[in-house]
Formats: sequence, C-alpha cells, structure tokens
Amino acid sequence: MVTKAITATTVGINAFKITAEVDVINSLPNMSIVGLPDSAVSEAKERVRSAIKNSGFTFPTGRVVVNLAPADIRKEGTNFDLPIAIGILKEEGIEIPESETTAFLGELSLDGSLRKINGVLPLVTGLKESGINTVFVPYENAKEAALAEGIHVLGAKDLREIVAHFSDTPIKETKVDIHKYLEENAYIDYLHDFKEVKGQHKAKKALEIAAAGGHNVLMSGSPGSGKTMMAKCMASILPPLELQEALELTKIYSISGLLSPDEPLMTKRPYRSVHHTASPNGIIGGGTNPKPGEITLAHRGVLFLDEMVEFPRQVLEVLRQPLEDGEVTISRTKNTIKYPCKFILIGAMNPCPCGYLGDKEKQCTCTDIQIKRYQSRLSGPLLDRIDLIINVPRLSTEELVNIKTEAEPSSKIRERVIKARKIQSERYKEEGIFTNSELTAPMIKKYCKLDKDSEEIMRQAAQIYQLSGRKYNRILKIARTIADIAGEKDIKKEHLTQALQYRG
Repeated sequence: MVTKAITATTVGINAFKITAEVDVINSLPNMSIVGLPDSAVSEAKERVRSAIKNSGFTFPTGRVVVNLAPADIRKEGTNFDLPIAIGILKEEGIEIPESETTAFLGELSLDGSLRKINGVLPLVTGLKESGINTVFVPYENAKEAALAEGIHVLGAKDLREIVAHFSDTPIKETKVDIHKYLEENAYIDYLHDFKEVKGQHKAKKALEIAAAGGHNVLMSGSPGSGKTMMAKCMASILPPLELQEALELTKIYSISGLLSPDEPLMTKRPYRSVHHTASPNGIIGGGTNPKPGEITLAHRGVLFLDEMVEFPRQVLEVLRQPLEDGEVTISRTKNTIKYPCKFILIGAMNPCPCGYLGDKEKQCTCTDIQIKRYQSRLSGPLLDRIDLIINVPRLSTEELVNIKTEAEPSSKIRERVIKARKIQSERYKEEGIFTNSELTAPMIKKYCKLDKDSEEIMRQAAQIYQLSGRKYNRILKIARTIADIAGEKDIKKEHLTQALQYRG
C-alpha cells in the first residue's frame, strides 16, 4: 500500500505543494528517493532511518521507495525529512490518519528531534493557498509559521511528539498576533543619530526627502565631510514597516537563513552596507538555485555603497535594471527566479582621486584627465537612475569648533518622514504601491499634475539641462515628495525648483 504525506518546496519566494509518496517492496533492504532531489534530499534516507530507529519505532525490512511528486520540480533542502518519515511510519502501521489538509515540514536529527529549517513562512503561506489547514513544523519555526494567518500551526520538538499527537497527547497550537507583534516591536534604539552630524543641512534635507519618497541618493564630497556617517544615520529616520512590507521581508530573510528564531517577523527596515570587493552575484543573487543577493536583502530598506566609484564597472552596471524595475530576474539553465528589490540606493564618492576637488581648505592635486577618468566610472545610464545628486562639502575648522548647538535629532526628522509616507500610503492604496519612487509613467500623469507656471519651469529645465524622459519623471517624483513633506496637496513651483537643485 502506498502512503502519502504532504509537504512543500520553495522556488524563489514562492512555494509549491509536494506529496511524499512511500511504498515498501518485498526486496533486499534498501531506500531510494526519486523526484528530482538534490544532495540534501537524497541524504535524508540516512537521517530518516536513524531517526525512526532511535525514536523507538521499527524501520521496514524491505525496499523503501519514496517519490516526491510532482517529479518535474527540483527539490532542495532538508524540510522533506519529516514527511518522508511520516509516510514510512504509516507503512509500518502507526496510527497517523491520511489527510489532504495536513502537511509536515522539518529536518530530522539522528535521535529523532526536529531541527530548524529555512523558508518556513513562504512554505506555510504556499500550503495555506493550496488548501492546507494544519501544518506540523519544528518547534523553533513555530512562531514564524504562525505569521501565516488562517492555518493551524503545531510546533513539535521530535518525531515521537508528532506520533503521540494522533493518539493521546495533542500538541498545543502556536498563535501569534501579527499586528500586535509588529506594533510592540516597531520602536528601535538606533546606534547613529543625525544630532551627531554637525552642519550639512542640505545633505540632511536630501536624505529626508529620500527616506520620505524612497528615492536614490549620490553624495559627493571630500574625505571626512560626513558622507558615511549620514548614510548610517539614514536607518534612524526610515518609517516603520507596513504589515505587507514586513511579511515580504520576512519571507526573504527566512529563505536566506538570516531570520532569528526569537524574532519571527522583520520589524525594522534593512540597512545593507556592501564592500567594493563584492561580486555581481553577491549583489544581485546567484547560485545553481539562485539565492537572494544584497539588493533583495535591502528590499524596502537601504543599500549603501561607500566609495561607489571603487566598485568594478560590471558590478555597478548590474544595478541598472533592478533600480528601474524594482525586481531582479535571475536566469539559470534549470530555472528563472524573480526576487523583489525595491530599495533606496545611497552612494558615496570623492569628487576626484585625491578627494579634494572643490575643497575650501585643501588644494586638489589631480589633473583634468585623472578627474575625468575617475568620474566616468559612473556611467550616464546609472546616474540617470539616481534621483538626488548632492555635494557634501567638508566643514571648515571654524565651523567644526564653533558649532555648539546640537543638530536636529533623527526622531524629529522621522516624524516628518512618517507623515509624508502616510500621505502616500493613503493616496496609492488602490495602486498597490507605497512610495512616490514607485510611480509609473501613467501614475505620474495622474498624481503629479502641474499648473501653467510649473509646466513652464519644467519646459525650460528640459531645454537647458537636456533632460531625458527618465530624468524628467524622476524630478516630478522628487517634487511630489517635497510637496508631501510640506503637507501640500498639489505640486507648486517652489517644490519643482527645489527638486531641480537636488539633481546636481
């Protein structure tokens, strides 16, 4: 008799229902797993055999054949251990009822205990969408799995506990109030605060606009002008995550194995700082079964590239398409996967090789050819995708010494950012987007309407600065964000002129 146990596998951040079919044949003792398993799945036969024996149950004496159906989907990971073991125990007469609405996920230790696995939230969410109403998971994954509302989550510590559940000792269901959890954990004590940054009012305002509208920023200035410090402070002014954003991030970090069992839900926006030795695959993701890269790990948060021009040209150019589309498509021979990557890019660079071009205190020693070669490392198409380009001058000795008053704290800036984000969230609730940076061309026409004076300003700017269509639209998005921060319903000419100043 063939027994079955339902489980799931992930492809990208999407999950597919998988059925583990088990049959025992009268033949020499052996065990085989078919259905496109990877090495981790194939090795399950040794883990399952020992786990069943050491849990006090008997392992079949014949040949055990396990089929993971459908067989045309590649199976990866260790979450198939538990369903395979359940199928074998059913074959041995253990009273575990057949059910089309119960699923099993988990890796088995040799002693029968259940180990934590990656990607539980997308797996459970996919199972719920396919009609499953009850799922067994490792105890360490129970809180994360319970974030998927509308499904009963049972966290077990070992194989014996699951068997006992169907006889006389039911496992207590794990429940998490996701809205309450997100609200209680929204406040974070940040390491860096804008009150520690002296001067640089224009740069701070640009970063406030970037945080409010989700815009990309490039800061250029002499060494020691505060570019890196301000980028680190950016995390302290970002608004709290919306529930949908938190779930998106949790899925990504769960698949990547970066989610803490004590913190089942991502409650703060990510801040990823990448070294200039990073490879293209490290930035966009890769591998035989493509895993999320830095741009996906920075989804709904910040990706900071310090010394941006020191990154290899190939690495910078792979950012062009993700910056435009908000998602990255990774194609391999066996499959093609899409990952979301709607992040704020913050780049920092020196204006020249020596770093002192335009500095008031120290003279630049670079030749014109050196400066041109250095600045040309950032291509025109990439700069076209950056919204705000600002100069960050080094503070003079007099300014450093005489500034006594404390700068505006991040908490005050964050209040304005949250207010602007709420305006955008309400405005775009029917569009499925959260920020002005996500506006498409038709949405720009709808939400960024200009009066006659403003149209004339943009017409002149387009002629003088030879604006491309992309630059033109990005200026309108920035102006829309500046108007939101000011609490204005319509874009006015002062918002447009300010937006043009931030284009460098």
